[in-house]
Amino acid sequence: MANDAPPRWDRRMQQRLARGEAAALAELYDRFASLVHNLAYRVLEDETAADRVTREVFGYVWENPDAYDPQQGSLRSWVAMLTHSQAVHRLRTAHSASADGGTLTAEAMEERIREASVAARADYIVTSMPAPLRAALELAYFDRRDYRQAAAALGVTEDEARRRLRLGLQLLSTAHAQPPRAVSPPGYGRAL
Repeated sequence: MANDAPPRWDRRMQQRLARGEAAALAELYDRFASLVHNLAYRVLEDETAADRVTREVFGYVWENPDAYDPQQGSLRSWVAMLTHSQAVHRLRTAHSASADGGTLTAEAMEERIREASVAARADYIVTSMPAPLRAALELAYFDRRDYRQAAAALGVTEDEARRRLRLGLQLLSTAHAQPPRAVSPPGYGRAL
């Protein structure tokens, strides 16, 4: 379980990137590369394409650190949004570029994008939720623990464990909701 990065870390990271510190990019990559790659792979279902999107996202962050606005959310959230936008763009581009329009119909392609978007939003919600909620969900889902066992493992009351699980599941259930259309940064959403 990764620790949540405090907003102070986000602002400092943005400042370091703006100064051109290569070590900042390396630190950012170490922290978020698996998130970026996994989100891209979930949309594209292709390792090579996910690797390419990962490079493009970190390249964009390196070249445009001021495009991130800490007032709009965490750096992790912003990087996830960039990843999802670029992966969906690549999927649509690959589909329309194929000579026969691809093996999928336009409706099937849009359904695949919707499914990948829901999965990506679910990943994003889980990675963005506060650490206590995420820890409770991980114990319940991955370790197959009930709320009593989760409470003991987390060192909280059973009522608190139930509250965390309920709130975490409520947040996760919003993945099916249609998100507001995110506006991509200028120059983003196309091959970088």
